[in-house]
Amino acid sequence: MLDQADYTPRLKAQYAETIKPALMEEFGYKNAMQAPKLTKIVLNIGAGTEAVRDSKKAKSAQDDLTAIAGQRAVVTKAKKSIAGFRVREGMPLGAKVTLRGDRMYEFLDRLVTIALPRVRDFRGVSANGFDGRGNYNMGLKEHLVFPEINFDQIDENWGMDIAFVTTASTDAEAKSLLKHFNLPFAA
Repeated sequence: MLDQADYTPRLKAQYAETIKPALMEEFGYKNAMQAPKLTKIVLNIGAGTEAVRDSKKAKSAQDDLTAIAGQRAVVTKAKKSIAGFRVREGMPLGAKVTLRGDRMYEFLDRLVTIALPRVRDFRGVSANGFDGRGNYNMGLKEHLVFPEINFDQIDENWGMDIAFVTTASTDAEAKSLLKHFNLPFAA
């Protein structure tokens, strides 16, 4: 049996050994602490109008997100009442989970090597998802691309938002960091 203390995720070791030195050389950093790194990954499923009609949909989204992340997801609730959408304050609308440390690297590895290649007609992720401060956001139309989700046991096909938060100060640095992690950007 593998001891938990000896285990290091593959991408975490790759970052320390090859990615960080490559970024230091590419951007001319004098100090290793200047090299951008991944801080956290936030996963979000918005159940939307389905959750308004049936409160069990938000619980289903939470269960699916927990299976994908390997960490318990929290139910997100409406902050304000919106009469046009029949939403009341405090009503469950979706689920989210924040991944840090080893779980973050494990999720990124599964996303890049398993989930994205399973997306139909995949040509790469959009390069327009950067926010100007070194963070990247992307969306998936189906959460079924993750192998943790059993196709026969789901009741709804959810879309999913993924936010990569980095310490990079510019979008170019963040894009380079994510490219080194093999996130395939569209040409």
